Amino acid sequence: MIAVVDYGAGNLGSVEKALRYLGIGAVVTRDAEVVMAQDAVVLPGVGALGHCMDGLRRAGLPDAIRAFIESGRPFLGICIGLQMLFDQSEEGGHTDGLGVLPGRVSRFAFDDTGPGVGRIKIPHMGWNSIEHGGDCPLFEGVPTGAMVYFVHSYYAVPADRSAVAAQTDYGVRFCSAVRSNNVFGTQFHPEKSGSVGLRILRNFAALAT
Repeated sequence: MIAVVDYGAGNLGSVEKALRYLGIGAVVTRDAEVVMAQDAVVLPGVGALGHCMDGLRRAGLPDAIRAFIESGRPFLGICIGLQMLFDQSEEGGHTDGLGVLPGRVSRFAFDDTGPGVGRIKIPHMGWNSIEHGGDCPLFEGVPTGAMVYFVHSYYAVPADRSAVAAQTDYGVRFCSAVRSNNVFGTQFHPEKSGSVGLRILRNFAALAT
């Protein structure tokens, strides 16, 4: 059984629907005890990181999320759910995250001297490819260069470069997936990425067996 964390924001319906389509038991919850009782956890997210962190705090979930991760069970952050794993974000000037992974979250910055002037827009929205080395279990059976769906203006910059599981080019080459022990994160939305995304979610669920 996988807990999909409900903190008043996030693409909960699509994530739950994708898991159930795969035949994977899923429960949408904002109850810390229910979160702690599951085999794996997915933390989805859309919108602003500060708003999402406020939602987690109101639900009393930050400590439960950290405790679940410390238990060694599989954890997946999606989009803002990935960004919230880091120490801090530039969004809103300075916003603290969960501090699970060392590093920061930066905004795409394209100006008159930057790459792709007049061509690259913020947010990064739509299909783009991910490049990975084949050693992350999320990407078993997923070819490097596979197309996935993004919607974001900020991206993670892990302090530990070994945590970068995949990268994507969008004016800059940015981290589009992370892996640190039992903690995984995708900047893209696997629940909106067709057969490739379903394979990634299936691979994640398999880690809980």
